[in-house]
Amino acid sequence: MLTIQLTINGAAHRCEVSPNTTLLELIRDDMHLTGTKRGCDQGHCGACTVLLDGMPVNACLMLAVMADGKQVETIEAAAPGTKKHALQQALIEEGAVQCGFCIPGIVLSATALLEERPQASRPEIREALSGNLCRCTGYSRIIAAVEKAQERGRTNG
Repeated sequence: MLTIQLTINGAAHRCEVSPNTTLLELIRDDMHLTGTKRGCDQGHCGACTVLLDGMPVNACLMLAVMADGKQVETIEAAAPGTKKHALQQALIEEGAVQCGFCIPGIVLSATALLEERPQASRPEIREALSGNLCRCTGYSRIIAAVEKAQERGRTNG
């Protein structure tokens, strides 16, 4: 077992992990943060996307020890309690949510993009979301929702 220290959703944690424990396993099984989804376990679907020092990563592909000393943000931090994140609200309004399995990863991927490029173009939005698969709604409504949230961010509405 190895001892690592990391910050998850603003709270410092000291964890004992085996060398082969993934960040996804640590988040879901040890921290009980189940908003981060287990999908393909191969880095193809994006359901396990979290932000590591502000950058989206596939938690299923990352060993927990690689997050030692880092900041991890899961979907639970995006909208604490019952409050919805602006992207979540826009996804609902645009009819871009059906089963919801992909939504946590999409919200975090889009959040990272809009933090880095608040006026991202449609091709930049598509590129940022290219690692997130959605089998229910398709992508036009998801992209429209990101654009809506982006516009609201510029107008504070």
